[in-house]
Formats: sequence, structure tokens, C-alpha cells
Amino acid sequence: MPAHVKAALLDPSLTLPLSDGRPTLGTWQGSSCASTATAAVHARWSPRRGASRPSRVARFTDYDGLVLPGGVANPDRLRANEEAVEFTRAFFAAGKPVGVICHGPWTLIEADVVRGRTLTSWPSLQTDLRNAGAEWVDEEVHVDQGLVTSRKPDDLPAFNAKIVEEFAEGVHQGQKESAAA
Repeated sequence: MPAHVKAALLDPSLTLPLSDGRPTLGTWQGSSCASTATAAVHARWSPRRGASRPSRVARFTDYDGLVLPGGVANPDRLRANEEAVEFTRAFFAAGKPVGVICHGPWTLIEADVVRGRTLTSWPSLQTDLRNAGAEWVDEEVHVDQGLVTSRKPDDLPAFNAKIVEEFAEGVHQGQKESAAA
């Protein structure tokens, strides 16, 4: 396991002063893989941390993994933002691990990276995911070649453990293949 993993949290609720209203990218670096990933997930509920840079200037090459937030409003705003969608797609094309919870898969659908993949989400997204070519399962956490998905906040302990594991593993060939499909 690497001593340090840099995770990106794409979250439209995190804003910089003088922001133009676009999603911002928050990053948190910890002394270990576990603290980094956990901080990235919990940042959704701690927006006072601030973002390190707006998404329009962030480069996916600067990060080892991506965490997309849940809820309804955040994923809805992200999927409507082409910069956020392209940023997300780039992680898949590079084979980097991605963690998504709740309604977060909406952004993955928009990025066209779920076809042929198996994932879970908030139950009301199962038809959207199937229509986009994914297989939906009702599980606390599901891992498919570096893509970690969970259903709801109650699943966070299992979700956190799995994203830490997947981020530590690094690049996954299956992620690359889903972006090329």
C-alpha cells in the first residue's frame, strides 16, 4: 500500500471565494491511504474545508482517484456540467479508481462509462443505470474493476474501506475498458 494517495472529491457544493459557480475540486492529503480516502468521503459533510482549485483548472493526472458525492442536488449539478463530466471520464480512460455513492452514478451515466459494468446506487437509479447498459445490484458496496459504488450514507463504513483498498491498488485495466466501450 502506498504511503500517500491523493484523492479528488468533485463536489459542486464546495466553492472558492469569487467562484464562477462551477463545481470545484476539493483535495485532502493524509499521512496514510486510509486517512486520505476517508477525508475525501467525509468532506461532503464538511464543506468548510474549502476547495484547492476549481474543476476547470484541475487535471486528472494530479490525482490517484476520484470520489463523486451523493445526495440528489450534487450529482444533478455535476452531470449537467461538461467540465465535470469530462474530468470524470478522464479517470476511467486512465484506469484510475473511482468511488460513487447514492445518486452519484448520474454523473457516470452522463460520462458514458457504465455500459457493461455492475454497480449499486440509491434504488431509484436502477432503471437509469440499466437503460445506460449497466447491471444494477442491491448491495451495501459493490466493486467492479476499480469502480466502488454504494447506496446510501448507512453504507459509508463499507464504502470507505473499499475505496481505500481500490485507491491503494492503483490503476485498473477494467476502468480503461469501460471508457473505451
